[in-house]
Amino acid sequence: MSRDRYKFHEENSAYFITSTVVAWLPVFSQPWTIEIVLDSWKHLQTNRQITIFGFVIMENHLHWIAAGPDLAEQVGRFKSFVARKIIDGLQERNHQTLLEELRYFKLRHKIDQEHQLWQEGSHPKQIQGDEMMLQKLEYMHHNPLRRGYVDEATHWRYSNARNYAGLKGILEVCTDWR
Repeated sequence: MSRDRYKFHEENSAYFITSTVVAWLPVFSQPWTIEIVLDSWKHLQTNRQITIFGFVIMENHLHWIAAGPDLAEQVGRFKSFVARKIIDGLQERNHQTLLEELRYFKLRHKIDQEHQLWQEGSHPKQIQGDEMMLQKLEYMHHNPLRRGYVDEATHWRYSNARNYAGLKGILEVCTDWR
């Protein structure tokens, strides 16, 4: 499937975005790596006018719904920054096995870097209305349930299911999108 199918077409529209770690490696099984993602999203919200409507972080990928100016560029910057911080953190913590895997699975044409964290692309899908927004939010909220990690969506710490249930979540999101 061509990468051209997935593009950010309309400025300020909401998009369902997927970012997957190369070879589905479990990079987000350590809380410090998740904190990098959460801090980066907070930065986008505070400094880049990006609105986040939903998210879930699993051990090897993440989904999020966002809108804002220059979203394609901001997603690229987000992925680049998160990758650099996580790779630096892995080196500081001497996580040699994971670093070797990130080196091994790096695409050959990526000659300007030693490691690759993310698979290429973000597969943005434009949210086409309330029904699609609800479907994508439900998909994200149920991701940990499908994996058998929790019995209720609100029990997964690293998603926005709590926000939509009227509880305090780990990251503030815009739940008023209608």
